[in-house]
Parts: sequence; structure tokens; C-alpha cells
Amino acid sequence: MEGLVMLRQLIGQLQEFVEVYGSQPQSHYHHLQLPLLNHSHHRNRRWCPPNVDESSADDYYSFMMAAGKSESVKMLEPSKPPPTKRSRKERTRGKSSGTTNTTEPMEQHIWKDFPEDLDEAVIARLPIATFFHFRSVCRKWNSLLDSESFSQHCAEVPQANPWFYTITHENVNSGAMYDPSLKKWHHPTISSLPTKLIVLPVASAGGLVCFLDIGNRNFYVCNPLNQSFKELPARSVKVWSRIAVGMTLNGSSTSRGYKIMWVGCDGEYEVYDSLRNSWTCPGSMPSSVKLPLSLNFRSQAVTIDSTLYFMRSDPEGIVSYDMVTGVWKQFIIPTPLYLTDHTLAECGGRIMLVGLLSKNAATCVCIWELQKMTLLWKEVDRMPNIWRLEFYGKHVRMTCLGNEGLLMLSLRLRQMNRLVTYNVSSREWLKVPGCVVPHGRKRQWIACGTSFSPCLTAVA
Repeated sequence: MEGLVMLRQLIGQLQEFVEVYGSQPQSHYHHLQLPLLNHSHHRNRRWCPPNVDESSADDYYSFMMAAGKSESVKMLEPSKPPPTKRSRKERTRGKSSGTTNTTEPMEQHIWKDFPEDLDEAVIARLPIATFFHFRSVCRKWNSLLDSESFSQHCAEVPQANPWFYTITHENVNSGAMYDPSLKKWHHPTISSLPTKLIVLPVASAGGLVCFLDIGNRNFYVCNPLNQSFKELPARSVKVWSRIAVGMTLNGSSTSRGYKIMWVGCDGEYEVYDSLRNSWTCPGSMPSSVKLPLSLNFRSQAVTIDSTLYFMRSDPEGIVSYDMVTGVWKQFIIPTPLYLTDHTLAECGGRIMLVGLLSKNAATCVCIWELQKMTLLWKEVDRMPNIWRLEFYGKHVRMTCLGNEGLLMLSLRLRQMNRLVTYNVSSREWLKVPGCVVPHGRKRQWIACGTSFSPCLTAVA
């Protein structure tokens, strides 16, 4: 059957040949005595294929191929069968293989003299996620983390989206990091963190994450990317009640040091200076700040320049502390009605508020911005309507896992843990893929977390 198909295709090619050149084949074709010409219609100069049955197909095919190999007859090669429709997967595979085949090999005599300063500049501009792979290439690349020139190149790269360091209910002794650019979860192992204690991320600055054990006793600072780790000295003031924590940089990077502050509800507070590696108590809370603070521990502190902002209740508002001048301030700001699980956020120097607005059976996540002139909250955005329908008539709880420009919200129902991100600048809502441990299938429930700016060279 295959020979019959090829024979018919060959005849079609001969027909096209005659039509193009407008003349009958030369006499040396006639001595073959092929039953291909209909002599009664010779004047029409048309090739008429004979009726060939399947039994004689092999004979005709063998004859025509033999004639094609002779010097007197130069036949066209039988064409391939008509292409069949391929699946999308096959087409994609073909494109990728074609791209791979056209890649030229890197010539060693050219690339061996590639300048080292350009080498560092290129690596500094790679996606942060590639860091987990390039460290194992060679010792030279692994040592880049200690290079001052590489740190300068990293500082020149525009700030990427913040990442999120989270703790899950299923495994409180290990963290999970989410990269919103690639929409991918990473599961680092910070071997220096104590395994017998539950430590939670409470603040961040300059690529470093500050951890506090669940007993509110010990502080740890770590860079989850390069495993740089430090256990802070013991605090001079012993407070066993819950505390709020904030963190700032002394300059534009951790090379100039950082400061960490904790404050309790009764007004006690301390500041840690990384350059001195010690805690100090700068003074006492001024009388203008009403005590007890009744801090909202669901809300992480917000950092704008050198000032930390904490959310409080009774009276509702914000208290701030300038880490440079040591000045406390209090702002009485009533929260919107029917608001629960609210927390502070920040974007471009603006103080934002995010929370659950529940009225009757409807529940919605809303975003407000603080008006500096009136010190009132103004609503600027709400969760899309189609998402609100999922929560209608249900009891929803919310936790904000990051509050710097890009927010991650954990929305929990009885049988569901929905993670979403909200970009304050673009007002874009996106769903976050479920957090699944490597080689696992079950989605992890996010307990708490904080955002941090990924930095390869930040040192604790």
C-alpha cells in the first residue's frame, strides 16, 4: 500500500513537470513503454495515470525506481507523505529541541579570559533563586558571598520584590520561603537555629530576618539565603509577657549595622545595636503615651526610614519611635467599623491598613490608607467580588504575613487555607500556590511569617 502511495505521488510530480515546461517528454521516455500516456489525447499534452491496483503496486514502484537510477532517466525522489497534525506537546517539544540544536558551544579560548569584575556583575543580576544552584558550581563562586566587590554589584541591582519567610503548623521548627516573582516555594534548612525551641520570624531589615523564641526570651538574626546567623546577647530587662518587635538599618545596607527594638505593654523597651552587640535602655516612655499600650500583636511593626510604627488599642491608634532621635509619639486614629484581624502595612512611605470587614453575612478584605492631614483611614481597595463569594456566610480569620509594599494574606476557614498576595502600588490581587514540602502532597497550613528583602550578601 505504501508503494502505491509513493507511485501516485511520483506520477503527480511528473504531471507538474510537464505542465511547467509545456512539452511532451523526450523520446528516451517513450522507449520505456510506460502506460502513462493516453495517446488519444496527445494534443492536450496531459499525463493520465493508469488504473493501478494494489497487487501491481510493488512492480511499478520497483520499475520506476530502477528507471530513476539510470542515466537516461533522472527522476524526482518520491516526496514524503503529507504531514499529519501534531499535538501541542509535540509542537512544543520540537521548538525546544530546535532551539537547543542552534545553540553554539562556548569556546574555551574566548571565555577563559572573561573579566572577573564582569563575572560578578552578571551573577549579581541573576534571579535570586539561582543562588541555590550556583554556589555548588565551584569554590570561586561560592566565595563570592564574602567578596566586597560582589556586594557592591548586588547593591547596584534594583530592589526585587520581597520574599516571605513563613512557619507552618505542621512543621514549626523549619521555615518555608515564597518567591512571588517565580511563584515558587523554597524550603531552606537553617541549621544554626535551635531545634528544641520554637522560634518565630517577627521582623526583618536589609535581607535579615529576626527570630524570637516562643518564650519571648532569646533573639536570633539570620539571612535565610546564605545562612549567616547570630544569636543576640541576653536582654538586660526580663519581660516574660508578649512583646512587639521592630527592626531598622543604620544605612542603606547591613554593612553599616542594624538595630532591633522590643516594647512591652507596660512601656518597657530596649534597643539592640549590632555594631556594639549589646542591648541598651534609652529611657522611659513619655507621659504623653497612655499606658498600658494594649499592643495589637497580630500587627507587625512598620518601618519608614528610621521610625517604627506599632498599632495599639484603647485608645485606638498608632505609637511611633524614632531609632535615631529616641522620640516617642502617639496618634489617636479610630479604626473603621466592623473591622477585625487588622494590621499595619507600608508602601512608599505611606501607612496602610489591611483587615477583614465583616457585616451581616458578608466578609471582605479591605485596604485603607492613612490621610496625614486628617489622621483618618480612607478605603482605597477591596478584594475582587468573585473571591468574596467564597467567604459569604462563613467565619474567616486572617493573618498578614508581610506588610512592605507586597502583602501576603493567609485566609483561614474550617477546611481551607487560602493564600493571596496584594500589590499596594498596582492594586493587583493574586492567588498563591499551596505550600507543599518536597516529596509531599499535603498542603501546609501557614501559621505566621514576615516579608524580607532577599539579599545574597547581608551578614548577621
